[in-house]
Amino acid sequence: MRSLTWTVLVLSFVSFAAAQTPEKCGPPPEYPHVRLEGRFTAKQTFDRGDKVYYNCPEDSTPATGVRAAQCRDGTWTKVTLKCEKRSCGNAGNLPNGRFRYERSAHIGDRVFAVCNRGFSLKGPSFMTCKRTGWSGGVPRCEAGGPSCPAPAMGNAISSGGVSSSFRVGDQLTFTCPLGFRLHGAQSITCGPDGRWQAPPPQCLPLPEGTPPPDGEALGCGVPDTPGGGHAHLADRYASRTRFNPGDRVHYECDVGYVQVGGSRYRRCVDRKWTSQLIRCERRPCGSAGQIANGRFNYSGVEFGDTATAVCNEGHRLVGKATRNCLSRGWDGRLPVCEAVECGDPPEVTHAELVGQQEAYLYRSIAAYRCRAGVLRGPREIWCTRDGTWNAAPPTCEEVTCPPPNVPGAFWSGAYKATHQYRDTIFIECNHGYTRVGPGIITCGDDGRWSPGLPTCTQGGEISGLQRADSCRVSQQT
Repeated sequence: MRSLTWTVLVLSFVSFAAAQTPEKCGPPPEYPHVRLEGRFTAKQTFDRGDKVYYNCPEDSTPATGVRAAQCRDGTWTKVTLKCEKRSCGNAGNLPNGRFRYERSAHIGDRVFAVCNRGFSLKGPSFMTCKRTGWSGGVPRCEAGGPSCPAPAMGNAISSGGVSSSFRVGDQLTFTCPLGFRLHGAQSITCGPDGRWQAPPPQCLPLPEGTPPPDGEALGCGVPDTPGGGHAHLADRYASRTRFNPGDRVHYECDVGYVQVGGSRYRRCVDRKWTSQLIRCERRPCGSAGQIANGRFNYSGVEFGDTATAVCNEGHRLVGKATRNCLSRGWDGRLPVCEAVECGDPPEVTHAELVGQQEAYLYRSIAAYRCRAGVLRGPREIWCTRDGTWNAAPPTCEEVTCPPPNVPGAFWSGAYKATHQYRDTIFIECNHGYTRVGPGIITCGDDGRWSPGLPTCTQGGEISGLQRADSCRVSQQT
């Protein structure tokens, strides 16, 4: 009666404990350097076995670790995702100068333009690394030291066009529109002290009826743009159809190209434009970034080229595979290569997993051992590159051996109809019999006794009835 009472109490306690085990989880935990994917943020409760995923911030990319958390017995497994700063890579080459990096080339970092001796900086002095690549205009280094400010021209027309500053040695030639005459020096030059070496002239109105000057007929038409140079006439000249002698125009490189040599200016001389010498080449984008567990295959690293992401074996691509080199750098975001996950290994009756893991990623191994029976099949299976297990799990087979009935013998222990794998018994011969063979035998994994059954030979003369009685007694002992 007491034994029955204890059994009822134990079963009640187990049932109560099982009922107290939580089956659901609350909201997933927050981590300081990673963020929960948006599709999981609105949900407040999760069932047992549910998984959620975390990602890196926009300025970072995954490096190592597991980004999934799973609800198990009311608690979330730990997320080990590690992130590293996203990089813009090399800012490219700066003709007649170099780039000096503030720190590295991560998002938010800057790169400063430093011109060689004898060259001055034109355009912005730095570029900033953003998610889309290096931002801002591209600096350039042009020959010359100090610059002169743009002169006040009034009605005068300058051959150098409109600019905020001019280099030492630049020369401006002025003409006046119809109905005006030039008063002062026709040409002025930017001096080494940053001052014009003659005061800018003025255009004074002509008296009515005065004929136009002879030089008007010596001007130039709209300058052409030779093909194949990847340059075009600056937009500021688009509305002009006639240019005066000495007028100067400048060219700009097409989108995605940068000047690498020559002069961008042409001048109207003797009704003809001087030769166009500007040379433009494709803008370099540098590296498209580093991918953990993957790499980029490049068609090139200049404007118009592409970089295609390829993941290592056992990893899948998350994000856009191809990045394009545009006028401001590589487009899009750096993709991520995530390890393929196989999910939990199959359950096997009478077996357990050795060293169970939170997540089984590519090349993870699941090892089995039998709690009862003999293991048949592979002891270990592993996660393949397509997210499946390489083989079916093993099985645990129950193995039994028949009673070791040896005439004229008996064994220790109770009589059994069958014996389990690894059962060991001791065999002794009855009085008057001699054992030939092993005295200790073990039930093997093939259902046979190992190393084999002995025999008992009669050592003296006894009747057949006595021998039968002895065998009967030995099987009942």
